[in-house]
Amino acid sequence: MEQGVMVIGKRIDGALPALFAPDEKTAERVVEFFTARIRNANTRKAYAKAGGAFADWCAAHGIRELGQVRPVHVAAYIEGLQSKIAAPSVKLQLAAIRMLFDWLVVSQVVPQNPASAVKGPSHVAKKGKTPVLTADEARALLDAIDTTSPLGLRDRALIGIMIYTFARVGAVLKMRVDDVYVQGRRTWVRLHEKGGKRHEMPCHHNLEDYLDAYLDGAGIATDAKGYLFRTARGRSRELSDKPMRQADVYRMIRRRARDAGVRTKIGCHSFRATGITEYLRNGGKLEVAQQMANHESARTTGLYDRRNDQVSLDEVERIMI
Repeated sequence: MEQGVMVIGKRIDGALPALFAPDEKTAERVVEFFTARIRNANTRKAYAKAGGAFADWCAAHGIRELGQVRPVHVAAYIEGLQSKIAAPSVKLQLAAIRMLFDWLVVSQVVPQNPASAVKGPSHVAKKGKTPVLTADEARALLDAIDTTSPLGLRDRALIGIMIYTFARVGAVLKMRVDDVYVQGRRTWVRLHEKGGKRHEMPCHHNLEDYLDAYLDGAGIATDAKGYLFRTARGRSRELSDKPMRQADVYRMIRRRARDAGVRTKIGCHSFRATGITEYLRNGGKLEVAQQMANHESARTTGLYDRRNDQVSLDEVERIMI
């Protein structure tokens, strides 16, 4: 059983909310849902939080047993959420509840899914909300990094790989040293995407330079199975053998942005959006960007296209007052 997995806000070996643990069989099926059915750690965490919140709501409204949950209860819960959180978050909550009850129906714990008939809020997004950098800002951020230490070389390479390959931070942090390799006289990277999928990309010449400098400067080029992006040992600025976490990367990005004078409140995902936008702005094709980003749908890739932001800004400046 995976160490440290969280189920409905508790460790596996901790107590589940009473709604989901009236007996040993039900508790076992709930644990199976979050461990066997959901393999992505981030999805598991989000769905566990959603399930726990719904269990708390049911307890507060006198619903103590799974068999008492009716569509009207799920609908009332979802209706209440709409005044507190954004529509996409409400849809995620409903999806989590619906999938959990589907599993419990298949497991013969409950006869029917009370969430199946409940409709979530409508939400149509034509543009993503991820903050994006201009090409000049991204260049300034990379150039401002002090690369006289392994730490600086690491940070430049990490940011560079997210910009030039459109990679998700989760895929980058799973990389090992031998996921940077040479093929056809060109450096390639092997990314470990969601669902265990491997995605391989050739490196932009800038990224190739960043990775070569990092591997040599950090002295990790021969540690083939070691993690590529590693934490620092305290304040020594030397690298450990432990992998960075997403929270580590976020703090690093905010610190580097501040040092470079970048005022846009960027996060890990901003570089994916920045890379896609600049690629399309310079004549790239949406369907190719979809392949490079490893998106299932071109519509998803389109959410990262922020070229129209500049058009809107140019038009606003025509108001000559």
